[in-house]
Amino acid sequence: MDLSWTEFLSPTPKPSNSLPFTMEMGLRHSPMTTAPSPSTTMDAPAPVPAAATAAFRILAAVSVCHMLNDMMQSLLPSIYPILKSSFRLNFGQVGLLTFTYQVVASLLQPFIGLYTDRRPVPYALAYGMCLTLAGIVMLAIAPTFGLLLVAAAITGAGSAIFHPESSRIARIASGGQHGFAQSFFQVGGNTGSAIGPLLAVFIVLPRGQRGVAWFSLAAIAGIFILYRVGKWRSHHLSRATPTHVRVEPRHHLPRRTVITALCILAALVFSKYFYLASLTSYYTFYLISRFGVSVRSAQLHLFVFLGSAAAGTFFGGPIGDRIGPKYVIWGSILGVLPFTLLLPHANLFWTGILSAIVGFVIASAFSAIVVYAQELMPGRVGLVSGIFFGLAFGMGGIGAAVLGRIADMTSISFVYRVCAWLPAIGLLTGFLPNLDRDRQKA
Repeated sequence: MDLSWTEFLSPTPKPSNSLPFTMEMGLRHSPMTTAPSPSTTMDAPAPVPAAATAAFRILAAVSVCHMLNDMMQSLLPSIYPILKSSFRLNFGQVGLLTFTYQVVASLLQPFIGLYTDRRPVPYALAYGMCLTLAGIVMLAIAPTFGLLLVAAAITGAGSAIFHPESSRIARIASGGQHGFAQSFFQVGGNTGSAIGPLLAVFIVLPRGQRGVAWFSLAAIAGIFILYRVGKWRSHHLSRATPTHVRVEPRHHLPRRTVITALCILAALVFSKYFYLASLTSYYTFYLISRFGVSVRSAQLHLFVFLGSAAAGTFFGGPIGDRIGPKYVIWGSILGVLPFTLLLPHANLFWTGILSAIVGFVIASAFSAIVVYAQELMPGRVGLVSGIFFGLAFGMGGIGAAVLGRIADMTSISFVYRVCAWLPAIGLLTGFLPNLDRDRQKA
């Protein structure tokens, strides 16, 4: 069951002082409940409520820790060349490492989310970061391939705990602006995924496998921050009473409609992450193969794409708060189709431009999908977040493997021509119910 951060932080209801923040102003001030006297002047705005400041700090802390978590999670694929050389691994064993991490991270998330929906665990985020720390340390010192697999599984378990619980905290601290909060939280993870491989080049490659241990400092910092977040959540959970709990307005949709909508959202996640897998995993190979660019130039193009995706993630949520998540899903997935169809036929200059547009537009969908699913199933924030973050992990891993196999059998250019049609699955968005209209009817 979700709480708005104003109700969650206040021991008694404060309708006029506990105000949510907005992206534009930091606060949304309610109109005064009593008219001022003629002698009253209004030269200064009302002071910032302590609840608003505390909630935004919590949201920022979770976003920073998402960056740290995903930065460390991205280390495993970044050091594959080192591990392959040190342990004399074949590509099948490298793939098994990815499979182990992805399966654990994907499958555990819904179960963890379901459990914490029923039994809140205030310090779950700190526990998850402790597992990530253990996985990083083991990855740095593992002497055998078997222990590398264990390290990958432990790291995946840490990620499985982190994502559904941090998504829950982001929603609690949203002040009703669920799209903005999810985007703000998600962009931290995108940033971490982008800078992780870059840091690995400067920190891990010169030192070898044991250089991974330096990233344990990031895990320790994350544990400290998340312990404070857990303390905040534990304190206010203990002060909350049934009178302070606000149940979100429920739609009046039949169960079959809700299940159908969730299946459509899963198909949209498949479309999005299969296409993104073609870019994140094989974009540099495509540029080198098609245009003969250098590795450095290809990496710069990839960085532009990842930066555009991070920007799209941030803006998608606030736009969804204004116009509704369904319309963001429409525009993000189906709206990107013309650009994906043009990309395989463009020259190098326009390939760079189109990939940036594709990254920005398609990345804005995930926050909207998560928020829409949470509204479909109020009170199941952990379960919904676990399912869709798990799907994102799983579809990304499966997509990379399947598309790599297709590229081996045909060509990398053929992969991009086929994947260009994946956003057409966005047509299914038309079958999603309009939750805003249903809520107004209710």
